[in-house]
Amino acid sequence: MKQHPPINSHFPTLWFGGDYNPEQWSKETWLEDVELMKQAGVNAATVGVFSWVSLEPEEGVYTFEWLDEVFDLLHANGIHVVLATPSAAPPAWLSKKYPETLRTDANRQRRHHGNRVNFNWSSKIYREKAASMAEMLANRYGNHPALALWHVSNEYGGEDYSEESRLAFIDWLGTKYGTLDRLNAAYWTAFWGHTYTDWDQIDLPGYPIADTSIHGLTLDWKRFCSYQMLSFFREESAPLRRITPNVPITTNMMGTYEALDPWKWKDDLDLFTWDSYPGFQSHPVGTWELIKVAFVHDMYRSIKQKPFLLIESTPSSSNWYSSMRLKRPNMHKLEAMQAIAHGSEGSMYFQWRQSRGSQEKWHGAFVGHAGGTGTRVFTEACEVGAQVKELADVVGWTSEPEVAIVYDWENAWALKDSCGPVVGEKDYHRTCVEHYRGFWEQSIPCDVIDSDQPFDRYRVVVAPMLYMLKPGVAEKIEAFVAGGGVFVTTYLSGMVDENDLVFDRQKSWPLEKVLGIVPEEIDALFPEERVHLALDSGEGSESYEGERFCELFWVTDAGVRGYYTSEFYSGKPALTQKFFGAGEAWYIGARTRDSFLEELYAGFAYRLGLRKDLTSSTSRGVMAVQRGNKLFVLNCTEEVEFVAVGEQGIEIPAFGSIVLPA
Repeated sequence: MKQHPPINSHFPTLWFGGDYNPEQWSKETWLEDVELMKQAGVNAATVGVFSWVSLEPEEGVYTFEWLDEVFDLLHANGIHVVLATPSAAPPAWLSKKYPETLRTDANRQRRHHGNRVNFNWSSKIYREKAASMAEMLANRYGNHPALALWHVSNEYGGEDYSEESRLAFIDWLGTKYGTLDRLNAAYWTAFWGHTYTDWDQIDLPGYPIADTSIHGLTLDWKRFCSYQMLSFFREESAPLRRITPNVPITTNMMGTYEALDPWKWKDDLDLFTWDSYPGFQSHPVGTWELIKVAFVHDMYRSIKQKPFLLIESTPSSSNWYSSMRLKRPNMHKLEAMQAIAHGSEGSMYFQWRQSRGSQEKWHGAFVGHAGGTGTRVFTEACEVGAQVKELADVVGWTSEPEVAIVYDWENAWALKDSCGPVVGEKDYHRTCVEHYRGFWEQSIPCDVIDSDQPFDRYRVVVAPMLYMLKPGVAEKIEAFVAGGGVFVTTYLSGMVDENDLVFDRQKSWPLEKVLGIVPEEIDALFPEERVHLALDSGEGSESYEGERFCELFWVTDAGVRGYYTSEFYSGKPALTQKFFGAGEAWYIGARTRDSFLEELYAGFAYRLGLRKDLTSSTSRGVMAVQRGNKLFVLNCTEEVEFVAVGEQGIEIPAFGSIVLPA
């Protein structure tokens, strides 16, 4: 365990509160709100996220007085302010006067005003306007004692296909490659005669009207779009950094939303925050959604190796799912405790009070249309607030796991874009979470990292479907294993370089030395098909099922630990282990079911003596996480569970959570 300073030294406790939109309500309602906030234990409120038109109703005409009152009111009642820059919602006057600031879609049609984040990332005018508003906010509120955190814009995302973006993309490519010859070689443009002879011939890739066949180009386009968002953020946040250097800065991420690579933001954000809205749409509700959430919590904690903040969630239901099924009793408290257990510095919600109109009027909130005090949701939220207040001594603490799962954004882009071995979605994210689950079931903490991060702080690194090998990654894997680490990878790994060019395995394969195998071909099964595998457990042969991907490979210098027992490749290797230096490397040739991964990683835990947050017995679906001097025991099932903690037997209700001394 390691302890870090709090998010803000003037606010050394866990944060509890959420998005507040006072511009939608009367001043009488403001007074009611602060009384309810105090009753609920709220100590932080996010304001200003969509407030541009309320702050600047006409160009150059500013109306900050209402926000002054909100700041003073919240401060007087002991509530800190997370102040957002409002660039996610440009006012209509700006879109009308400067139409080039609006987003252009993949059909090359400029959108009309409306929705949100509907702007052109490359627009110089919009960048100037957003930075100017940020500077005014910093000058006006930078010294206000209520200000605790800057929240820059909201949920960055999306692609712009304007000519301004095309020219910016070409400039970006020119900086990266230097010459067209180098770009053509990286993209393999001789295929289908796509060779470029002038930079201006490069168009933006994308369905439905532009080229999608040059995978190096589409991969670079995704990199560029992610970079443009970061570039926009840097310009918008620069005045905040200059004027208020002691106020931390964040923006809210959206889980594993593929358009933005959060690892590239590691040095620009003081704090990672994210918005969690699990889709509890199955009945009965299983553990899978909560495992996916735990995976993302661990990822955002891993990026900076320090605590993060759950900045948006809902105590009730989300309005964009097909069915707005209410969260059952205990469920939203379970989500809050899960976030804090995995390293969140609190639990924040969208939103404080339900809007009476427009798109999110039915989205859950602290205070619903039926009011606050006495309602089920508000009562439960107050219980969460009381629990959060009791957990102040976990502030700053994070775990230091011995295990890392590699989930890499650029690898995800390349896999999804590849026209084989199946077209489209290959379930890379799901597969990584399935491997994570093999440790989750044992209460073994994990980091979730990308392939550029150091491996040497871990004992075990698992990199499922590591299709793309960026420069230096193969060498890093070799050094990790040679130094005593255990490395696990799977089918569809080491196939291409950073430009999505396939490695020539006739000459050499970058992972052969460490794995002792060379892939030959891969069988893509139909979704309903299954194959059988026989694995040597050391006490005889055990049978498991494989699905979707079955790789055939040559063994050059590895021990075979499992074989296919069906299909035409029956008898061929399916699982290998190679001892390399002081460590070992494993290769899993087929996509296997949960039972295989659970058994494999249980064996690792026993043989390597991996640290568990709970060594006593737990039921399947019950997770224990230690943070600081607290042990969080979380029942992620719809059933009452009995858990042994030391010599103590504890009953945990459905979706229940308990916090014990560690």
